Amino acid sequence: MKFEKCLIASDYDGTLYDNTGTVPAAVIDAIQYYMSEGGFFTVCTGRIRQGFRAFDPAYINAPVLLGNGAGAFDYVKNEYAFLDAMGDEALPLVDALSREFPEMSIELYTPEEIFAIHMSANTQHHFTSQFLKFIQIPDASHAHGPFVKIMLDAGERSAEVQRFLKAFGDDPGFLPTRGGFVEVLKKGVNKGSGLYRLADALGVPHDRTFAVGDGYNDADMLRAAKYGFVPANGSEEAKEAGDFIVRSNDEGAVAHVIELLENLL
Repeated sequence: MKFEKCLIASDYDGTLYDNTGTVPAAVIDAIQYYMSEGGFFTVCTGRIRQGFRAFDPAYINAPVLLGNGAGAFDYVKNEYAFLDAMGDEALPLVDALSREFPEMSIELYTPEEIFAIHMSANTQHHFTSQFLKFIQIPDASHAHGPFVKIMLDAGERSAEVQRFLKAFGDDPGFLPTRGGFVEVLKKGVNKGSGLYRLADALGVPHDRTFAVGDGYNDADMLRAAKYGFVPANGSEEAKEAGDFIVRSNDEGAVAHVIELLENLL
């Protein structure tokens, strides 16, 4: 089959979804053709399991990459294919952040529970917009790992928080995101590492992995893949990391990827 032992990982908003928040019918048709030829297709998102509700077996036939590559959840088997999370060794960092930035809201995401220290309006919106249940705690001693990711509502102090993270211990992995948030991950974890971990779990060679994404947080995945595809509406960081520019998300970006792969493979 044409796409046997191939894996395409696609970003969610701005890539797979059009600007109305839906997957165009032509894109679904293209993915279904790709899957009928033996290919694996999945989504790679910064969301965690509790906040991702868009799994659809009509166009996703592999575990979904969550937490910007920190884990892959199999929604059919209802279990993680892999989880590359931080353990309780992250708690001293949370304590140090709380002391250095006492007004900063800290969100701690575990596979089953979500904790919040110093609740802010932004954190409240994070939770309510995704219908997430959470537990407010006074400090890190009331939380327990493993932690898929930790979100810091750094706001205008984002650069200062990033400097603090770089200077702390073993230099944890982190990623500044929209709205002044800084996302802390296990060192070495990103969408690119997640792509390879999922490929290994599926028995897909790394040189048969392909990625499509529009954001700067997709850059590691675009570079890791054999070919990285960026929608025309993508960020400059994504375009610099990718190999091909494809049609915009409103014009069937992922369908264009599959069209190109027909000739590239």
